Amino acid sequence: MATPRGTPALLAMTTLGFSGYALLLPVSPLWATHGGAGTAGAGAVNGVLMLFTVLMQPVVPGLIRRWGWGAVMAAGVALLGLPSLAHLLSDDLLTILALSAVRGLGFGILTVTGSAAVAELFPPGRRGRAIGAYGLAIAAPQLVLLPLAPWVAERYGFGILFVVGTLPLLAIGPSLVVGRILDGVVAARDHYEAKGAPERSAYIALAVPVALLLAVTLAGGALLTFVPLASSSSALTTVSLLVLTATATLSRWRFGALADRHGVQPFLAPLVVMTSLGMTAIAWSVMEPNETAAVWLLVGMAMVGTSYGGLQNLTLVAAFQVVSQRGYGVASAVWNMGFDAGTGIGAVLVGTIAAGSSVSTAFLVAAGLSLLTFPVALRRVAVPR
Repeated sequence: MATPRGTPALLAMTTLGFSGYALLLPVSPLWATHGGAGTAGAGAVNGVLMLFTVLMQPVVPGLIRRWGWGAVMAAGVALLGLPSLAHLLSDDLLTILALSAVRGLGFGILTVTGSAAVAELFPPGRRGRAIGAYGLAIAAPQLVLLPLAPWVAERYGFGILFVVGTLPLLAIGPSLVVGRILDGVVAARDHYEAKGAPERSAYIALAVPVALLLAVTLAGGALLTFVPLASSSSALTTVSLLVLTATATLSRWRFGALADRHGVQPFLAPLVVMTSLGMTAIAWSVMEPNETAAVWLLVGMAMVGTSYGGLQNLTLVAAFQVVSQRGYGVASAVWNMGFDAGTGIGAVLVGTIAAGSSVSTAFLVAAGLSLLTFPVALRRVAVPR
C-alpha cells in the first residue's frame, strides 16, 4: 500500500526537530551549572522548557487555522533551533531560562503539529503503524543523543553541541513541504464538511485516553528522575535506563501494527496492570538504599518500558478515534499536554513523597495510581458516528 505524500518530509522534520530537543535537554542545565547556577537553577532550565511547551500546545490548533500548517510548523522548528547558538553568548542563568522559554514554544508547536499531521495523512486503518513510525522518529534521536551529549560536553566542550543543536533549522524545508500537502488535504476535507473550531464534546471524549496516558507518564517521569538517585550502582542505573527507553521505543513501534489489526481496546487494561506490577518490582528493588536488587530493577524497568511505549501509541490512536476529523488538532494538543503534564507531575509527586518517606514508598504510590485507572481502561473507546 502506497505511503501518503508528505510522510518522508514529516519524518525528517520530526527527527531533526527532536534531535535538537534531545541534545540540549541534558546540556542546557549543564551549561547553567558551568555559569555558576546551583542545583535548583539547573533544574529550573528544563522546568521552564516544559512550562512553555504546555502553555503553547493548546494554542497551536488555532494558529494552524489562522496561518496554515507550513508557516506554523516552520516557525516551530525555527524557535526550537535558533536559541541553541544563542547559548554561546552567555552562561548566565537568566539568559538560559529565557532561551529555554523560546525553545519550549517551538517544542510545543512541533509536538502538536507532528502527531496531528499523522492523523491527517493516514486513514484510521493504517494510523497505528504510522504513529509507531512517528514514535521511532521521536525516540531514535533521544536514544543516541541524550546519553551522548554530556560526554561530548565534558570531553570536547559545549561549543560543538550548541552548533549541532541547530539541527531543527534544517527541518524548515521539510516542514514547508509537508505543510503545503496538509493545507491541501484539510482544504479538500473542509470543502465537504462544516468549517470552524472543533466541537466542545471533543474535550470530554478525550478524558479516557488522557487519563490512561497521565498515569503511565507519571510512572515514566518518576523513573527517569529518581532511579539514578535510588540505585546503588551507576552502571546499573545506566543499564536500567537503557532497558526502559529501548523497550518503550520497541513497544511504541510494535503496538501500532497490533492496534491496526485488533483495535486499541484489548491492550489497554493489560498494559495498565503491567505498569503497576513493574513499578511494584522497581519499588522492591530499591528498598535497600545501599544494595539495589538488580534483577527486580531490570525486570520492572522492562515491564514499565513496555507499557510506557505501548500506551503512548494506543492512547494517541484512541484520541484520534474519539473525535471527528475537525478535532484532530485538539486531540493532538490535549494528548501532548497530558504527556508532558504526567511526566512533570510524576517527578514532583514522587519527589515530595520520597522526601517524607522513601523512594521505594513513592514508587509504590505511583503503582497504585496506575492501578486506579484500570476501570477506565475497561471502558470502550467511543468512536464518533
